[in-house]
Parts: sequence; C-alpha cells; structure tokens
Amino acid sequence: MGAEVSTCGDMYSFGILMLEMLTGRRPTDHAFEDGQNLHNFVAISFPGNLKKILDPHLLSRDAEVEMEDGNHENLIPAAKECLVSLFRIGLMCSMESPKERLNIEDVCRELTITRKAFLAGEIN
Repeated sequence: MGAEVSTCGDMYSFGILMLEMLTGRRPTDHAFEDGQNLHNFVAISFPGNLKKILDPHLLSRDAEVEMEDGNHENLIPAAKECLVSLFRIGLMCSMESPKERLNIEDVCRELTITRKAFLAGEIN
C-alpha cells in the first residue's frame, strides 16, 4: 500500500498468486464487489467449504463429483490436507497487515512439509 518495495509486498503477491491458482479466480474478478476481494472470498469459506473456493479443474473427475455431492470424506485425506495447507499459506501471506504475513523461510518450510506429506500420502 506504500510506495516502498519490500519483501512484505513480495509475500503478499505470492499469497495472492497461490489463491489465484487454487481458486481459478483473479483478484480483478467481477464477482468481487463492495469491498470483497480474493483473500476475503477464500477466508469466508475456509476451511469448512473447500467446494465453494477450490478450482474444480484441480481435482480428478471422480473427486469433483464427490465434492459436488457434498462428500468431502472420500477425498484422498492427504490431498485434502494439502489443499487446506496451501490455502492457509496463501491466506497467511496475503494478510492486509505486513506484520501478520508469513516470511519466506516459514513458507518454504511449510511447502516442504506439505510436499513430503503429500508424496508420502500421510498428513497429520
């Protein structure tokens, strides 16, 4: 929001980019009116309503049908937990206050944990 370039601004951009990739929506989407934005759109539905915010193109057709039926339980648990983790990172990086945003070291650590857990098929 200021005139200075900073790593906090970079983290905000990274967070918004993550939310764009996960939702399939742009920050300039016409659905975002009256103070609504991509960050708030995700925050309102997270984590309880992934169906509303997740880009359906990210799921296999079988998983997409299960999500449409409201059945989140049959999603591969590791995939669901990874999606929650990625959305959380995107939200934490795109917080309005720069002081509340994750730093790059924390993001790298979280992404590494998420990647390893997904590949192992186990997330706690």
